[in-house]
Amino acid sequence: MSISILILNGPNLNLLGTRQPEVYGSTTLADVEAMCAEKARSLGVEIDFRQSNHEGTLVDWIHEAKGKHDGIVINAGAYTHTSVALLDAIASVELPVAEVHISNIHKREEFRHLSYISKVALGMICGFGPYGYLIAIDALAHHLSA
Repeated sequence: MSISILILNGPNLNLLGTRQPEVYGSTTLADVEAMCAEKARSLGVEIDFRQSNHEGTLVDWIHEAKGKHDGIVINAGAYTHTSVALLDAIASVELPVAEVHISNIHKREEFRHLSYISKVALGMICGFGPYGYLIAIDALAHHLSA
């Protein structure tokens, strides 16, 4: 039985590589997807990698994950700090979730210190750049196979 992980990316992550490179680096979202695909292959894990700037689309994808995927890796972008809808969606599907942030949200503006996602996530990885996605895949795969 293969493990399947949904990887969700929220608003503005489509601009990785060009948006605030001093904060987010020069790696593009396509580069992140390729890194995740390689990590998944090495672990024998299937991934479904998606991005949307729309909160409702992310909620719909989380709902669709139940019964289709075994866990979720999510970088909700700015919705991390504002979205009770994402919190409720994650809680309702009862799948393990690994929260990822490219930057260390706790070293940034105070409003970024609050994460609604972390209230329902298995764990959070932040500050390790795009490598955080690989840590999250590894950690979630380990959790799911334990």
